[in-house]
Amino acid sequence: MTELDTADFAVVVYREDNAWEVEQLPIALTEDLEGLVHALRQQPSIGGTIGLVAVGDDFFVALRMLADEVLVFLSDVTASVDWVLARQIVEYLELDIPDDEELDQVLPAGDMSIFADLGLDEMELGALSGDLDLYPDEMLASIAKRLGFGAAFERAIE
Repeated sequence: MTELDTADFAVVVYREDNAWEVEQLPIALTEDLEGLVHALRQQPSIGGTIGLVAVGDDFFVALRMLADEVLVFLSDVTASVDWVLARQIVEYLELDIPDDEELDQVLPAGDMSIFADLGLDEMELGALSGDLDLYPDEMLASIAKRLGFGAAFERAIE
């Protein structure tokens, strides 16, 4: 299940001249947490740089660089059983890989308040990541819209 899918994407989000900018990152970064963090560090921004990654129909990742701090959110820790990036994030967060009894649940992990200062609180992020009617790209589009860069996000992933 680690094959790159056409639904997979990674973007960097940053503020420049008081406007949100969204640019695609190389598709290979959907399987490389270290490379993703490195790419985000290359794009300085007012209020931190954001990385958003959708992998298949299974999960999304949100990262935020604030000075030297790396905030990480994984929409479903159970994806770590099948996906390289999710496994790397679970290891980064020093969590255990879920066992078989937990695989039928959606279990978000990481910094639930990653976007709280931008207007998306922990409860909303948790509810969004647990919405089984949405695909990861739709969840990220909803986050982007809520944070104020929905149009730029849509243009970048088209």
